[in-house]
Amino acid sequence: MTSGQPSAAGDAPPRTRVLVVDDEPGLVRALRINLGVRGYDVTTATTGAGALRAAADTKPDVVVLDLGLPDLDGLEVLAGLRGWTTVPVVVLSARTDSADKVDALDAGADDYVTKPFGMDEFLARLRAAVRRGAVAASGDAEPVVETDSFTVDLTAKTVTRGGAAVHLTPTEWGMLEMLVRHRGRLVSQKEVLRQVWGPAYESETHYLRVYLGQLRRKLEADPSHPRHLLTEAGMGYRFQV
Repeated sequence: MTSGQPSAAGDAPPRTRVLVVDDEPGLVRALRINLGVRGYDVTTATTGAGALRAAADTKPDVVVLDLGLPDLDGLEVLAGLRGWTTVPVVVLSARTDSADKVDALDAGADDYVTKPFGMDEFLARLRAAVRRGAVAASGDAEPVVETDSFTVDLTAKTVTRGGAAVHLTPTEWGMLEMLVRHRGRLVSQKEVLRQVWGPAYESETHYLRVYLGQLRRKLEADPSHPRHLLTEAGMGYRFQV
């Protein structure tokens, strides 16, 4: 893990509450220091049971969760959180297998960071998770989403590019709508297939490549180098404004 210097532009909003759940003392100390100097209010827990108690007591704005805890698996903690809260959860884990990443995303994680990690990237992902949590809490659906290439109106269910309407098939729209509604968040392949095609299609990953390719050709300025409809290999997809 590499540590970046505090930056005023990257500091957290005042009183942003972070719950860090990890049983590695060195990592917990590093995160507490790096988050503390950036204005975050940090609470820590070293066990799954302690994490669930701390989350209930402190009502954090974001949770940083290790999967390898001494008493409970991180996925069990995540399931416990999702039983009563939609707080953004950024998973930290030394597990690099894509199946572990997909399981965490399917269980409700908002992002997945593999150890060891760079502090600057981690902080950027944490800020993005906090922003998404704030939008969800405010109920602000932001129905019109603009990029430098196209505009999506979630209420009217329309897409325009250069002022002209773009025709999408129902399946293309379903995939685009799901990614846009979860903008900034990493969405697993299974989650997209389940929501757009149905539970029986969770293994049909070739559908995703075909339809995402069609969307990129219709919407991206350079489909071979997409800026908004992004693939994270072995994990899923992300819509970036």
